Amino acid sequence: MDSFLDGFTIWNAAALIASALLIGLNKTGIPGIGLLPVLLLTMTFPTRLSTGLQLGMLCMADVIAVIWYRRNANWRLILRLIPAAAAGLLAGTLLVNQLNDRTMAVTIGIIVLFLCGISIVKDYVLKDAKRIPTHWTFGATAGFLAGFTTLIANAAGPVMALYFLALKLEKKEYVGTGAWFFLLMNWTKLPIFVCQERITLQSAMADLIMLPFIILGAIVGIVMLKHISQEWFNKIVVIFSIIAALKLIFF
Repeated sequence: MDSFLDGFTIWNAAALIASALLIGLNKTGIPGIGLLPVLLLTMTFPTRLSTGLQLGMLCMADVIAVIWYRRNANWRLILRLIPAAAAGLLAGTLLVNQLNDRTMAVTIGIIVLFLCGISIVKDYVLKDAKRIPTHWTFGATAGFLAGFTTLIANAAGPVMALYFLALKLEKKEYVGTGAWFFLLMNWTKLPIFVCQERITLQSAMADLIMLPFIILGAIVGIVMLKHISQEWFNKIVVIFSIIAALKLIFF
């Protein structure tokens, strides 16, 4: 059997390297850019293969992020999210082969755009309001959407980004909580993706070759996080989430 790497074009390699850098940066510094690798890989590889390639890199980046931010996680919040996220993973597993890729992309984009709208209204229209949703349905909905969208397209980043912003998490707590949550989600997805043939031996080999670029992106993210103010951190997350949502809906 020919090596998967033997069939790479220069565009395949460039997309993988760029995605590896962005994934590392996303996991340790700017969570809002998580959909950019989704778009890059989808435009360069077949859809099912692109999601498998991304998941392998995400799993490695999750380990790096957890090692660095392991003491900054809000475990009470993570444990509250897990049951609903597990239900979302199950729903996504059952539906992934039944739904049209384009329809799913548009649906995810609309969900993210809606959440961005809520975030903007909260921050700018109701900026003096002190109340934050605390009902269990708020977290359950976010957890379910995260599990569902991450199984379908590795696209849960904007959902959790806007949920964490709504809870007003400090940026290190935000990144640390996200690191642990997505490590649990992504490593749980691995056997599912293998069974669905979205991950192959050849794609796993390609992901391993990208590890140095993931580490480089993670280092850049750690440095950037130290120098970004909380206000700009929040704005960057929302801006990239809106851009990614529009991309999913219209292109």
